[in-house]
Amino acid sequence: MIPAVDPALLPLFVVVPLLGAALLVFARRRVLEDVLLVSVPVLLGAGALWLLLHHRTDPVISHAVGGFSDVLAIPFVSDTASAVMLLVTAVSTLAASVFLMLTGESRYRFVPPLVLLLSAGVNGALLTGDLFNLFVWVEVMLMPSYALIALTGTWRRLGIGRMFVLVNLLTSTVLLIGVGFVYGVEGTVNLAALAGAGSENPLTAAALAVVLLALAVKGGMVPVHSWLPRAYPATSAGVMALFSALHTKVALYAMYRIIAVTFSDGLPFLAVLAILVLATLLVGAFSTAGTSRIRTAMAHQMVAGIGHILLGLVLFTQLSLAAGLLYLVHHVLTMSALLLTTGAIEHTYGTGRIEQLSGLARRDPWVIGILALGLFSLVGLPPTSGLWGKVGLLRASAEQASAGDALLGWAAILAVLLASVGSLLGLQRVWRGMAWGEDMTTYRPDDAKTGRGAVVPLPEHVRVPWRLALPGASMIVLSLAMFVGIAAVLPTFDAAATGLLDVDAYVEAVIG
Repeated sequence: MIPAVDPALLPLFVVVPLLGAALLVFARRRVLEDVLLVSVPVLLGAGALWLLLHHRTDPVISHAVGGFSDVLAIPFVSDTASAVMLLVTAVSTLAASVFLMLTGESRYRFVPPLVLLLSAGVNGALLTGDLFNLFVWVEVMLMPSYALIALTGTWRRLGIGRMFVLVNLLTSTVLLIGVGFVYGVEGTVNLAALAGAGSENPLTAAALAVVLLALAVKGGMVPVHSWLPRAYPATSAGVMALFSALHTKVALYAMYRIIAVTFSDGLPFLAVLAILVLATLLVGAFSTAGTSRIRTAMAHQMVAGIGHILLGLVLFTQLSLAAGLLYLVHHVLTMSALLLTTGAIEHTYGTGRIEQLSGLARRDPWVIGILALGLFSLVGLPPTSGLWGKVGLLRASAEQASAGDALLGWAAILAVLLASVGSLLGLQRVWRGMAWGEDMTTYRPDDAKTGRGAVVPLPEHVRVPWRLALPGASMIVLSLAMFVGIAAVLPTFDAAATGLLDVDAYVEAVIG
């Protein structure tokens, strides 16, 4: 018998990583940094799993920080959807943190506390039931991110860092303006108090649209997506894996939550959102073919994944929401696997350019096997979780075509199929360039004498170390496990979709 979760414990998802970050600032010890960098995500993941099991019997729990009541409180709210997000972000943070330790990047000044601070912001954003506090937690996420970009990656990071800061400062300003508009119209920014308000008042819908616009930019939706493929690859692979799993996914989750709670009768601007989401799906997929670096190709696939995830929100049915959340979790696992495996290759051979890597199928067959499974998952091929994500979205689209809006349903089906073809063509180019061709004869080792960038002959014994490839391999194993155990995990996503649609239960838990 699993003990019930006391709602008063929900703030610990923020407090624990914050305390860990504060401790590491004042007590810089390598052993302590490594212990906290691993143990904090493990504790958060265990807590998320406990929440997930608790929500089988208690769909929504809420805690008002400080004991305030009703709409004056700072609410922490958890249901199945938020618990799933807490769990998958903790797992991805753990994998990225271990990779940062293995590559030595965790030794850079303040990297461990910055990672923990980022984790605190993510958890706060996932659990908040208040739009203003969503803005606050997003800013808590962004502050360590600015520093992580400056500390890791290539020399391009400094110029790219300015762009990242500028984009996020502007969108945060828009987000805050939108929150202010909502408060000006409704007199509250508590999500539960705003239930259905977007469908009842056009002014509220317009104010919420400003909030959603800011989140769409942060999430990387077309046509405001180009910053993402430019900024993320300039960081290191470990930090890019963190950003991919946390930054964009928190923005997309927030869009799911806000639309589900505040627009009970559907979006008044659904047609515009649908066009932009389908464009995101296609642009990201077909842009992959024009890249020369592996992680840039992965960044474009991130954009395509954003389109797939938001497609579940556009269709907005029980099936589509479950499929969209399933695709979100699949995408976190798959992109983490690909980025960390790519990072292991880059760290070993000193380059991520496709034309400078060849013959790896013969040199590192099991590492290339991990990469191949990740690419299969992005395209939607078995035996990976990507298959079930795309099948769910296609089923939801077909349901929409037969029972609702035929134009939207058929357009969604066509877009998903075309995006799969586009991803296959682009990723095939990446695969062919890396896996086959002539054996490599030179590389750029990270050596104290020659330094990164000095091209030297490649010794026969140089291979990707198994321990460096282990974080990516672990994530792809989880993707395979989702494929095999889909019957066991699907009820969780159905429950998460039900929780998003059952606004009354959410309101009852938060404000009674």
